Amino acid sequence: MSDATLPPPPDPGERVPTTAADAVLAEAAEAVDAAGETVDITPLDRPRRLLLVHAHPDDETIGTGATMARYAGEGVQVTLVTCTLGEEGEVLVPELAHLAADRDDGLGRHRIEELAAAMEALRVEDHRFLGGPGRWRDSGMMGTPANERPECFWQADLDEAVRELVSVVREVRPQVVVTYDENGGYGHPDHIQAHRVTVAAFDAAGDSGYAPELGEPWQAAKLYWTAVPRSLLQAAIDQLKAAGHEDFFAVDSADDLPFGVPDDVVTTEVDAGNHLEAKLAAMRAHRTQIAVDGPFFALSNMVGQRAFGVEHYVLARGERGPGVTPAGREDDLFAGLAAGTG
Repeated sequence: MSDATLPPPPDPGERVPTTAADAVLAEAAEAVDAAGETVDITPLDRPRRLLLVHAHPDDETIGTGATMARYAGEGVQVTLVTCTLGEEGEVLVPELAHLAADRDDGLGRHRIEELAAAMEALRVEDHRFLGGPGRWRDSGMMGTPANERPECFWQADLDEAVRELVSVVREVRPQVVVTYDENGGYGHPDHIQAHRVTVAAFDAAGDSGYAPELGEPWQAAKLYWTAVPRSLLQAAIDQLKAAGHEDFFAVDSADDLPFGVPDDVVTTEVDAGNHLEAKLAAMRAHRTQIAVDGPFFALSNMVGQRAFGVEHYVLARGERGPGVTPAGREDDLFAGLAAGTG
């Protein structure tokens, strides 16, 4: 190679890729940074602001996609923070099987593109990766080799991860924050870690003595866990079984599933049925993870647009708003907050 074709020397402090995986992450980071430069996000121009913290690309769509689409459509500042690229996910598209972690290990970069497409479908402009794309890797499931990798999110230094999220909270200044419960919904280590980081950041962001260099303190008013009522799960089990998809849950009773909460624990139900098409489009964007001919789409047809577009939450911190649904639940994550609070 001649001097004319040699790559330029790295800038001071620039990370130089040393492996194929590093090169993928470097390219992904450049792509995300470039995209970020084209969007002028001014959160404080919007009186209502919502921050969601999810573990992997597609988690946001499955659990909260209709909610995100509804609030984005209402002019709420919706910010998504995703903690990993989802590198350890199973690849459901045969022609993309080479992206798997045990082959080319290129799934993370591909899922950045899927997430961007999903956010376009939901009309969410502000989506970020905690610490930047690829800072922490998908941890896989408990007891797997992926869970022992030093760069995985489960092994993250909690203080560092909390600082990264506090920086976002103080910039965006949300009234409402959404993440998972202490079990991460179903026990995935990245979901559990997302819970730990979010709870710590929720408190630390409002502490004037914590990292003042990260911005002015901001205390969000409400913190929610995502939730699926057991009655809804039981109905889904019964309907999928009747339609020939009995293998999806592989149980007869919702009590035997590692997720789902008692109905009386649920405090809030957000009816975003009018935005179901946006949620389904976002699910299709995550095509390596969600089969378009699979049970999720079959279920949406069975239970109907209105029912599948209702998403549920448990208020963990803050004052509960008025119960206005037939079950006595809030119907708005901002319920009880004065317009323009903060």
